[in-house]
Amino acid sequence: MEFKQIQELIKIINKSNISELSVEEGEFKITIKQAQPSETQYVMQSAPMPMQMAAPQTAPQATAGPSAAPAATPAPAAPASDNLITVKSPMIGTFYRSSAPDKPSFVNVGDDIKQGQVTCIIEAMKLFNEIESEVSGKIVKVLIDDASPVEYDQPLFLVEPN
Repeated sequence: MEFKQIQELIKIINKSNISELSVEEGEFKITIKQAQPSETQYVMQSAPMPMQMAAPQTAPQATAGPSAAPAATPAPAAPASDNLITVKSPMIGTFYRSSAPDKPSFVNVGDDIKQGQVTCIIEAMKLFNEIESEVSGKIVKVLIDDASPVEYDQPLFLVEPN
């Protein structure tokens, strides 16, 4: 499906009372959900590619700005896992902790997050999708390395709820 066709579908959904639309063409599948009359959510899925055919993954292009790279810090000991919430990947793609290689991570271990806060980016089919938190709490552990491939429903973070 061409990008222009996807844009036209989005325009049609925005102007109509349709709350959800799914389109499949071969292995390509797109679902467009309209949460509120003025807000549209995009969820894209694609069949996984065999590893030997996967193209090399590259980080998002850097934009102008400070070039201070964050230093990796060791994770503190995790509290008892009985009250932790696992934040999972909503799609297949490549996980990025920041918007560009020279930008700071969206979240780090020990950070307090709020519902709706961007926690990471998942690149799927050359589209960079900001992943927002569905819970409020404190990041206890980051389970995925930066620029690593992720599967649908794969755990990304452990969060201790507030």
